[in-house]
Amino acid sequence: MLFGTAKMNRENHLEIGGCDTVKLAQKFGTPLFVYDVAHIRAQARGFKQTLNQLGIKNKVVYASKAFSCLAIYQVLKEEDIACDVVSGGELFTALKGGMEPAEIEFHGNNKTPEELRYALDNKIGTIVIDNFYEIDLLEELLATRNQTQKVLFR
Repeated sequence: MLFGTAKMNRENHLEIGGCDTVKLAQKFGTPLFVYDVAHIRAQARGFKQTLNQLGIKNKVVYASKAFSCLAIYQVLKEEDIACDVVSGGELFTALKGGMEPAEIEFHGNNKTPEELRYALDNKIGTIVIDNFYEIDLLEELLATRNQTQKVLFR
């Protein structure tokens, strides 16, 4: 079963997004991950359209653990989709990919002081607090700043 833009071409090769996967493998080697941007965009739009048609106030949030790279964040920004991140590395990549800081939710059960500082420095939308240690740490970090932070308790 093929989905998105996937199809079998005249050479009986799998084609995704108009790209022959055999030729891609020959050029780049294997294993090789190929993402169908048209399908990703269609899925993002479908979620938003369905919720909007139902009259449900919504915010669609992409889970970065599924795949984190500059290009995916650029697509998310273009489609007005928020994202969650679980590490300083994912946060860095999301910001470099053009995500609006206000559209980033910082999850994770073991955030370091450095990661939380980085999130605060970049005015991340929401920090999801996972334990009492994070409450104390965030309170300590915010005490030295003239800043507030939106949080969500998990």
